[in-house]
Amino acid sequence: MRISLRSVTRANWLEAIRLRVLDKQRDFVPTVAVSLAKVHVKPDGDDVDYLPFAIYADETMVGFVMHAYVESTTTMYWINGFLIDESQQQKGYGKAALAEIVSYIKNRFAQCKEIRLTVHPDNLAAQKLYQGFGFTETGDAMDGELVYKLTIDRE
Repeated sequence: MRISLRSVTRANWLEAIRLRVLDKQRDFVPTVAVSLAKVHVKPDGDDVDYLPFAIYADETMVGFVMHAYVESTTTMYWINGFLIDESQQQKGYGKAALAEIVSYIKNRFAQCKEIRLTVHPDNLAAQKLYQGFGFTETGDAMDGELVYKLTIDRE
């Protein structure tokens, strides 16, 4: 299995908005359509840039993740809207995709010292995934979700 991140474009956006999570996960993550709308609406401010990615296992789209960031900072690098399609869960794609997006952020933004994300307090599977990857709770909450951070060691 080879996991890759590919930009959501005119060629694949319709496939991306068809991605769905399990019914019990629907309160945990926005739909892909909502995430894509953020690219143009910019609800977090004009200084925030959004990069939406489709997650592929070889040539099959299996999920979605968006990176939101403020390039002039060292800590405003966020992972948003991360989901694996309901038909593709429990295959290791989530862990592999998380590694890919973290690697992408670290390699593209040399100034990044911290990657953040939020997770619903009832989403225990996601919390376990993030904690296993080295993310820790900050003690903060945002829109009712727990904020996690991953400190980037640049030495």
